[in-house]
Amino acid sequence: MAWTLSTSLNEFRTQAGGFLAAHPAENTVLLSVADRLATDGPAAYGEEPPRFGWWRPGADGPVAGAYLQTPPYHPRLGLMPAVAAAALAGAFVGAGDLGAGPGRALDGVSGGKDAVREFAAAWCAATGRRSAVQVDERLHRLAELVPPSPAPPGLSRTARVAERELLIGWFEDFGAEVAVDFHTSPDAVDRRIADGTLHVWEDGGRPVAVAGRSPVVAGMSRIGPVFTPPGLRGRGYAGAVTAAASAYALAQGAAEVLLYTDLANPTSNSIYRRLGYRPVEDCLAVTFHG
Repeated sequence: MAWTLSTSLNEFRTQAGGFLAAHPAENTVLLSVADRLATDGPAAYGEEPPRFGWWRPGADGPVAGAYLQTPPYHPRLGLMPAVAAAALAGAFVGAGDLGAGPGRALDGVSGGKDAVREFAAAWCAATGRRSAVQVDERLHRLAELVPPSPAPPGLSRTARVAERELLIGWFEDFGAEVAVDFHTSPDAVDRRIADGTLHVWEDGGRPVAVAGRSPVVAGMSRIGPVFTPPGLRGRGYAGAVTAAASAYALAQGAAEVLLYTDLANPTSNSIYRRLGYRPVEDCLAVTFHG
């Protein structure tokens, strides 16, 4: 049983691409990040080279686990058994690779709950650090879309260049509200406006909510972020724009439409459940300290 660590996207996709595509829900983040790196280049998320890894239970066995990292963001664990998660922590230690880039200690990890717990236990045992839960999330899959009825006033459309500054502010506000790594840079907003993956709900001629949508990869598209400014909440805008983005993903050929929710937010969880989203797995983001 062994991990292979690499900084080559091509090698990662060649070796682990089939495994990722065979489990698109559990590997949703890895699939969408790898797709973006292939489209926009290795500096899409930062100046440091991305890092990748894949695990085989035997020397000639099929890939059965994978992770990636785009520094300065934390490593993201894809689908993997518990033994692979613990072995990954050991691989980082054994390679002298702290998983976060030169001169930086590994200070967090995210992914499926069981894998993250196993990784964190092994990492803390090896390094003497302590872990703390940053966010307790749940991954959901759309079963059958049930748009809000009645819908709030207004309509859905894709975001416009003229709304760039407003949306940059919304992305920053969203990033400040959620306690997980989220790419909030102006470049991220520019790219998503250009590729038509930001959906705005407009009421009375002004944007009142936004929902992002990832491109379809391996039959999967993921919704997020979803944001309504505090003063406009409670009017149904978030549910309406999420339904619109979900419908668009289905029209683009997505067989699976996914989204994450923070389990500490019962309001958003109930909204997405009414829209037809059902739980897939629980996920964690943890930080390391001490």
